Amino acid sequence: MNVVFISPNFPHTYWQFCDRLRQRGANVLGIGDAPYDGLEAPLRASLTEYYRVSTLGDYEQVYRAVAYFAFRYGKIDWLESNNEYWLAQDARLRTDFHITTGIQADEIDAWKHKSAMKPVYRSAGIPTARCEPVTDEAAARAFLDRVGGYPVIVKPDVGVGAADTWKLESDADLAAFFARKPAVPYLVEEFVTGDICSYDAITDSRCDPLFESMTVWPPSIADIVNQDLDLAYYTCAEVPEALRTLGRRALKAFNVRSRFVHLEFFRLTQPRKGLGAVGDFVALEVNMRPAGGYTPDMMDYAHATDVYAIYADMVMYDRRLIPDSGEHHYCVYASRKDGHRYRYSHEEIMARYGDRMAMQEEMPPLMWATMGRYMYTAHAPSLEETQAFIRFVHERA
Repeated sequence: MNVVFISPNFPHTYWQFCDRLRQRGANVLGIGDAPYDGLEAPLRASLTEYYRVSTLGDYEQVYRAVAYFAFRYGKIDWLESNNEYWLAQDARLRTDFHITTGIQADEIDAWKHKSAMKPVYRSAGIPTARCEPVTDEAAARAFLDRVGGYPVIVKPDVGVGAADTWKLESDADLAAFFARKPAVPYLVEEFVTGDICSYDAITDSRCDPLFESMTVWPPSIADIVNQDLDLAYYTCAEVPEALRTLGRRALKAFNVRSRFVHLEFFRLTQPRKGLGAVGDFVALEVNMRPAGGYTPDMMDYAHATDVYAIYADMVMYDRRLIPDSGEHHYCVYASRKDGHRYRYSHEEIMARYGDRMAMQEEMPPLMWATMGRYMYTAHAPSLEETQAFIRFVHERA
């Protein structure tokens, strides 16, 4: 099987996708904008060949790279980046090269446009917050009247993560938003109070999950960025049945076939008319790629498994070959940012939690605003121990 993997060096743990595919006999053909000598050794060892372009944003360069691989190795069976930023380009390349194992260019809108996700959720009977395009202050005020006033969320219709997303709590906030609004389509969405819980899955070609997991995120990634807060989140030992049911329904509704995906839900901490009671799950948005940062590795630690191998088996065989380990616990991430003074030193953290530490390292500068500069990831036997770890890492001097 010929597999083209685009941007295999970012995030840097993605070499493991390439490694597991190579172990199973695939020709893994990398396309990226980093120099070959700058790739990490495990990634270089996983690639059959690497084609460097000056920028992945130039479609013609990437097209020529795929054409070269097709000429040299024959028909391309699979093409993927597992990166939200390149989803539309991946789909266009599949269409242009008649690669039928993934989403095509004419199917991508409901995966990229937040406004297009809402009707799909509703068609599947999944509750989701109301939203509308925000064109001017008058339209925004009309929406506020319909949903009961402030606060509301404004965010790009197409965007990655929490970039350029704001919570508006007053007329002054609304006026300030329109004064700085970027020249791209924006949505205004009713504010939902709850924890963000992701349903993460690897699906087969029939949209059935081969692997499922749940991660709990802070209430607002936008606040992490905009208010320079510390980040903590955790992968849970189990997926609640209510979330499992909605997640599987969403997989079918969005035709999520043969992918590793990250679907976001609110778990309500306050009741919301028309959406649900405390504890109910409400759909937020779909992200048709793995969860960011080291979250796939956290799933490995939480479930004593190898999600990269499960993904590779899905690509190669359309099934899961790794059985459930039967070992499930929590895995928790807590990071620190520059400019904050913390009570406990690195040495004190390691003295207390070193025997549970799965990873600890400095993050790439590109991720400091969201993921923190220095991160600690640890095993935890319970939710209580998870929360104690977060408090210890984040406590200020």
